[in-house]
Amino acid sequence: MRVLVVEDDPQLGPWLRDALTVAFGSSDMVTSLSEGRAAVVVQNFDLVIIDRGLPDGDGLDLLPDLRLQRPRPATLVLTALDDPTDIARALDNGADDYLAKPFEPIELIARAKAVLRRLFLDIGAVVSIANLRYDVVNRAVYIDQRPVVVPRRELAILEAMVRRAGRVVLRETLEVAAYGFDDDVSSNVIESHVSRLRRRLREARCNVAIKPVRGLGYLLSGE
Repeated sequence: MRVLVVEDDPQLGPWLRDALTVAFGSSDMVTSLSEGRAAVVVQNFDLVIIDRGLPDGDGLDLLPDLRLQRPRPATLVLTALDDPTDIARALDNGADDYLAKPFEPIELIARAKAVLRRLFLDIGAVVSIANLRYDVVNRAVYIDQRPVVVPRRELAILEAMVRRAGRVVLRETLEVAAYGFDDDVSSNVIESHVSRLRRRLREARCNVAIKPVRGLGYLLSGE
């Protein structure tokens, strides 16, 4: 899962990015409306957290751009304004939810999961392949109904392949899923993650295969 934070506060922004990375996977942060527009052009996001008071405009002005994305990301608007009129304006403009500052971390994560759960109702929040089951919203892996702990970057790679099961997933797609805009990525890091992921699934007696497709990427399917 990929998350974008559009927040110019130098303390809140990095904190949001780090908290959302732990909860949902790879997260990126931009600090202006123009940077947000540029980010959604080059990358698809599952969840976008938007501050209202940005240096170059109202964060609500990003919502029309997000409505054009396919698939459309879930959106959660943050603001210091808690007037009912402002809340109604955000929701009328297409925001999935609205959270007034200050807020507790547990509430932010719960609200984000709720909007993601509503969004994934249409495309399936749980994906099953052979004896593997993946809960997209909670980022939980089960094999034969038993929970399996998978490290963050391996989990991001597994999710990208599970959501495209039976299709070739390009190496570049896996790199984007596991790493943010500012991360340095070595040439063979995806291969290393996939190798460890294969071993982890095999040890858990998972009946899925991750096959390399030479020059392209990988294909995940039930054995």
